[in-house]
Amino acid sequence: MEISAEEKSIFSTPKRQTFILICLATLAVLFIKKSMIEDGTAAFEFLADQPAGSFLHLRSALQYISIPLIYSWKFTTLGFVIWIGCFMFGYRVTFSQCWGIVLVAEFVFLVPEVIKVVWFLVFQSDPNYYDIQAFYPFSVMNLVDYQDLPTRYAYPFKALNLFELFYWYVVALGIQHFAKRGMRPAWRIVLGFYVPIFLLWLLFYIIVY
Repeated sequence: MEISAEEKSIFSTPKRQTFILICLATLAVLFIKKSMIEDGTAAFEFLADQPAGSFLHLRSALQYISIPLIYSWKFTTLGFVIWIGCFMFGYRVTFSQCWGIVLVAEFVFLVPEVIKVVWFLVFQSDPNYYDIQAFYPFSVMNLVDYQDLPTRYAYPFKALNLFELFYWYVVALGIQHFAKRGMRPAWRIVLGFYVPIFLLWLLFYIIVY
């Protein structure tokens, strides 16, 4: 029996299994990063036996547990933004499909985390805690000295990176797949609805930090 192009698309994979996969992959990368890199820094080793060490362990545990909660919130919010864009353009793309689009696109952001792990395990084997926190491959952060950068700009400078652009591309592919209207209309939705929300979020972070 011939399988249609829609059925073969990555955007048509079952959402439950894909969600579990992204959660497990994120959990694995986070565990490796913490156990093999962050926990070996001098700052962490010093605090491990101090009262603050308990807070660090609790913080790590909460990070592991919160992965599915954070993803659920993120995919629901961004899926709604994309769905509003599709609705405004008159495209018959359901909220469930938009949720699935941002779910699949999230795999893009696993790549820089893997690069980060490889970088500090192979190329920079003795980083301090701030080196790890400031590092994000192919981001604006690499163009400045993070030690002289005000703290409020750290996250926005890391968020502006090439992987974010590739994320936009994957989202546009997903919209094009379900709307079947070509890439140009899909890009209009991404640039007209998602990108402004993304930039406003960075501006809001800088203002309230």
